[in-house]
Amino acid sequence: MSAEIICVGTELLLGDILNSNAQFLAQQLAQLGIPHYYQTVVGDNPERLKQVIEIAISRAQILIFTGGLGPTPDDLTCEAIADFFGVPLVERADIIEDITRKYALRDRLMTPSNRKQALIPQGAEILPNPTGTAPGIIWQPRPELTIFTFPGVSSEMYRMWQETTVPFLKSQGWGKEIIYSRMLKFWGIAESALAEKVSSYLNLPNPTVAPYAAKGEVRLRVSASSASQAAAQELISPVEKQLKDIAGLDYYGADDDTLASVVGELLRSAGETLSVAESCTGGGLGQMLTEISGSSEYFWGGVISYDNSVKVGLLGVNPEDLAKFGAVSATVAEQMAIGVRSRLATTWGLSITGVAGPGGGTDTKPVGLVYIGLAGANGEVESFEYRFGAVRGRSLIRHVSACTALDNLRRKLLSSVLNKNV
Repeated sequence: MSAEIICVGTELLLGDILNSNAQFLAQQLAQLGIPHYYQTVVGDNPERLKQVIEIAISRAQILIFTGGLGPTPDDLTCEAIADFFGVPLVERADIIEDITRKYALRDRLMTPSNRKQALIPQGAEILPNPTGTAPGIIWQPRPELTIFTFPGVSSEMYRMWQETTVPFLKSQGWGKEIIYSRMLKFWGIAESALAEKVSSYLNLPNPTVAPYAAKGEVRLRVSASSASQAAAQELISPVEKQLKDIAGLDYYGADDDTLASVVGELLRSAGETLSVAESCTGGGLGQMLTEISGSSEYFWGGVISYDNSVKVGLLGVNPEDLAKFGAVSATVAEQMAIGVRSRLATTWGLSITGVAGPGGGTDTKPVGLVYIGLAGANGEVESFEYRFGAVRGRSLIRHVSACTALDNLRRKLLSSVLNKNV
């Protein structure tokens, strides 16, 4: 028993709209333990839509459509489905009544085009839409085949799924097992290097372990299939511990954790504070930190020292060092960290200076060269050099720089904790 997700809409093919509906449905199917192996996006064309249906019914027993249920001529989902199975569309008076009522609540009259939304394949049941005007359908045109249709509006689809579809699926005996996952997150190690370290875990049957990489971060998804979330967690727990032990400090958190939230919790636990000085990241580091609720307990502020005059005037960077080593240098990164820590009177000062590109690079200081400075209350200061490469592009270089700065502080804070416990 498997499901297939079919998203209808030319705007999806053109990239005008992000296909978040497919992501939501995939996650929901996993939670119900219903496998799905294919997702299809098709434009607003009845012939191509029928071709998609023909392929889908050969490999799945549940077809889930989103989009194409509106009142305009290009909304063709129900029409194409009915035509494929050779049944007529029938107008449902109860749907017209529901649409009329919803328009009246908005002090509007139902337009003639909305009657199209009351046409559903003969024999199909209505999948109620509590908020929008386009209902979906639940239909079993053949034994062992169930079709669901949803509007493309995400908020409407989410509610229809939770309130009607999930109970229906469970009533049919689907969803007896659930798939529960933990997403382990790592920074400072390449996907290939981590995959090599944990290679013996990548072929486990249950739980399964799969590596992912995006924007400098590496993840291991650990998924277990079981009768309940608690039972799945029991399967995952020992594997998760072993993976963390193998990764060591490269592991930083799981699921909703971010580098900023993990660093924030370490600072909060230690009763310590942080300030930042940024050049090439232009405030991105401060933004990451302040996205965490309650970050004012440990993050006191920062300086965006984009111009050298700010580095000198506000952060106390030595102008002679600027002239000798340049703004993108270990010396300047260290002085920026010392300066912001001193000016804002925090435990830690963290700085970033680099060449984000696409212009500004030289043979000795290419695009992607970044220095991170870290100054502590005991007078210790250190810097770290990274060469992220021009191929990453300006936005990604800035993002990876800010995350790497947080990761350096995370490792320093963890080392301090370990030293105190020795």
